[in-house]
Amino acid sequence: MVHRGLGGGRRGRGRDRGFPGAAAGQSAASRPNILLIITDDQPKQTQWATSKTFDWIARQGVRFSNGHVTTPLCAPSRASIFSGRYAHNHGVRDNGHAANLNQSTTVQRQLQLNGYRTGLFGKYLNSWAVANNPPGFDTWALLQPSFVDGTYNDQGTVKTISGYTTTVLKNRVLNFIDRSTSDTRPWFAIYTPYASHEPNTPEAKYADTAVPVWDGRPSVPEADRADKPAYVRNATNTLADGKLQRQKQFRSLLSVDDAVQAFKDKLTALGQLDNTLVIYIPDNGYYWADHGLLGKAAPYRQAHEVPFYLSWPAGGYGAGAVDDRIVANIDIAPTIFQAAGIAPTGTQDGVSLFGPATRDHVLTEWWHQGPYANAQAKRTWASYVSETEQYVEYYDLWTDSAGKQVGTGQVVFREYYDLVNDPFQLTNKLHGATPAQEQAWGIPALATKLAAARAS
Repeated sequence: MVHRGLGGGRRGRGRDRGFPGAAAGQSAASRPNILLIITDDQPKQTQWATSKTFDWIARQGVRFSNGHVTTPLCAPSRASIFSGRYAHNHGVRDNGHAANLNQSTTVQRQLQLNGYRTGLFGKYLNSWAVANNPPGFDTWALLQPSFVDGTYNDQGTVKTISGYTTTVLKNRVLNFIDRSTSDTRPWFAIYTPYASHEPNTPEAKYADTAVPVWDGRPSVPEADRADKPAYVRNATNTLADGKLQRQKQFRSLLSVDDAVQAFKDKLTALGQLDNTLVIYIPDNGYYWADHGLLGKAAPYRQAHEVPFYLSWPAGGYGAGAVDDRIVANIDIAPTIFQAAGIAPTGTQDGVSLFGPATRDHVLTEWWHQGPYANAQAKRTWASYVSETEQYVEYYDLWTDSAGKQVGTGQVVFREYYDLVNDPFQLTNKLHGATPAQEQAWGIPALATKLAAARAS
């Protein structure tokens, strides 16, 4: 097994936050069940709507306070979760090219080949046709994204199943877990509901639920965006837009929270709670009118910082801990492989969360799909993110009809933020900066590190 690391990589600095250390592999008899929960477009400040989830997986397990996704867009992020690789390495750079992922190297396929019973319940990858069976799974209810009376690929048959999709999928997961009473193989289940993606249709019982008052944050709205790229300068979303988006997301997440509680209850009833590894992460965060933006896919913190929790009492992760290392979605596959005692096929960019290794920064990246329509469009970008600073470059690059990167690669805009003194990223220090100032801030060195991370 080879780990690429990440532009400077992970370095052992003795900053293990509460992890007692896991065995390098598990015997076949003790291998854990694995439950992976992936929500859609869920930003970090959503704990109120997922309180039962937080109380179980985070408060009784581990909360990663510095969790990231490496590409804040659905399909690339999910492919990174499944493969342990950056989008520039697994090839799913945008939402239109799911076929570029090498399915033989995914965590689900390797678990299936090594004796796990595998199941997928919900959304898979954007652009994955609902009629195509998802590889690597024994059981599946593949959802064509929707909230009510959804279209599913149910074990190879495409059909409509009435009901609220978050709950329909919950029941499928419960049935899958129940089958472990007669099938003694360890199991791997992915629960991936559509919440909290637009249109955020709530379950009927939560349609009018009041959510806590929120009056924005300094980036909502940002009064002066002259230092930002054109797509941000031209953004028009307001605090009212952000409040409405937040309300809808909270209401849709309440049903996810009910599902997670049902999973805990089922595992407890079957005596499987202790030896089930549970990981919870969204595929990306979301803007609530930060810098005038709604959505994701921009480099600012609200899109790539996400809630990230893990619980596995039998592995030593059930007492409650906060881990403040920089961790990312690319670390999930290596973590699962280690827990199951499996050597992954192919190179991994991430590293198991069970070890003490740390990284001093993370690479985040995003590609524009197709040629640019005009000069105001958001350009492809990549960014170096540490605990104290973020450096961003935008490029003359995009993805072609095969999802391949094309363009000159020329840097067309840059941003640099002091995250200690400017956590809401209001001041791009490179706007009007002199070469001497850039040298003093270490920009040339950051540009070199970013280039190395993109090439690794």
